[in-house]
Amino acid sequence: MARIAIGGFMHETNCFVPDPTEYHHFVSSADRFGILGGEELVDKLAVSGTSMSGFLKASGNNHEISPLLWTSTAPGGLVTAAAYERIGAELLARLSDAMPVEGVYLNLHGAMVSAGHEDGEGELLRRVRGIVGEDAPIVVTLDYHANVTSKMVALADALLPYETYPHIDQNETGERAARAMTRLLVEGRPTARALRHLPFLIPLNFQCTMVEPSKGIVAAAREAMRAEIVSLGYLAGFPPSDLYDCGPSVSAHGYDQGIVDKAVDDVTQYVALKEAEFAEPMMTPDEAVREAMKIAAGAGRPVVIADTQDNPGCGGSGDTVGMLEALLRNGPKDAVFGLLTDDLAAKAAHEAGEGAEITLALGGRTDLPGVEPFFGTFKVEKLCDGNFVAPGPVAQGREAQIGPSALLSIEGVRIALGSRRMQTHDRAVFQHFGIELERQAIIVLKSTCHFRADFEPIAETVLVALAPGGYIANPAEHPYRNLRAGVRLYPLGPVFRR
Repeated sequence: MARIAIGGFMHETNCFVPDPTEYHHFVSSADRFGILGGEELVDKLAVSGTSMSGFLKASGNNHEISPLLWTSTAPGGLVTAAAYERIGAELLARLSDAMPVEGVYLNLHGAMVSAGHEDGEGELLRRVRGIVGEDAPIVVTLDYHANVTSKMVALADALLPYETYPHIDQNETGERAARAMTRLLVEGRPTARALRHLPFLIPLNFQCTMVEPSKGIVAAAREAMRAEIVSLGYLAGFPPSDLYDCGPSVSAHGYDQGIVDKAVDDVTQYVALKEAEFAEPMMTPDEAVREAMKIAAGAGRPVVIADTQDNPGCGGSGDTVGMLEALLRNGPKDAVFGLLTDDLAAKAAHEAGEGAEITLALGGRTDLPGVEPFFGTFKVEKLCDGNFVAPGPVAQGREAQIGPSALLSIEGVRIALGSRRMQTHDRAVFQHFGIELERQAIIVLKSTCHFRADFEPIAETVLVALAPGGYIANPAEHPYRNLRAGVRLYPLGPVFRR
């Protein structure tokens, strides 16, 4: 039995949205646990669908667990220096108090950028390694969208990524991390490491592992595992993070440098040969609505449209109304739109009461190009407190708290309105308003890919629309400053030059 310190600090940073991520965002998040410390970490996460949950479950009674701190919040702008240092200092202080430990497990994201550190995870690992010394193994689980850096590979001893997008294998990833920890405790820290970056960025819309080519890439990475390898992972990257090592990568840790290098090179070559296959048709808002209406006229199930550029899961504000305007311009019936975030509109709806009509400026409060409020008169159909359980494959039973909420309607379109940002990856976002999703003709939701796990089973088809928002689907439109020169900003696309 070994003494293992466990903790987590997760954020997916979109460097191109205006609002920073503050400490209070970690304290209180619409669909996450906030900041957990000590035994509360174990109590809360032992039964939830996170990588930490899987690690705790797989570790069982095999080790003495020393819980540090765990926190996660919704993707957003740069993590402020104050938030990064305050949370990092608390985690490190708890680690210092827990010493000596034989190993450390960290539940990280891999795409965190702070105001002071381009490589947020690499800097945290540097500080952790400084406390535990050179003998204790450090095992890390990462999000599939991690931007892996050389510092992360050098300081950690195993990097275990999610292998799915939508992320439905977080628990299993934690279990793999527990097995890796056990092996490292027996065999010692790995002597071989490798990291390769692909020379192009992959838009998030093209990263879904439910379809090719990503499905085959993940399978190829699994098949490349060998007995001498502790961890091997393909990471698709998070394009809105502006750092030198942004983009897809393949990394591995093991005990034979030749075998590790070959495995990583083989998978990297496999990905490189698939570059031309990363593509998904995307439409203007009006094109998407008109196509959805055409399909819905002869369909028995709803047509789903992803409002992909206002996805809170990519740092979007959740308050843009471009798709609402497209719906109203084209006049479909039995259409729902959400989750729209506007605390002032939700407050007005609650003050007016169910059944009332209110005239207001809806959404469009974030300062983004092409984003303006929508002025209209709405009927307040239903009011909610915004507390519900999200049981779908991604949330896996997590509680959501989107604040005072309302179901509004205008000209045959219903709007699910909340006070706090949440990606619409779970049917419960609509269902807690009493909406029968299967009876809708068109569902417009704010998500990029995660929604597919819960919505595709009820959908006639899925369309992707490009309305104005904080997440730009095409990385070639991002004003990078720190990205390495020579990277193609899109599969087979233009090259970034400093």
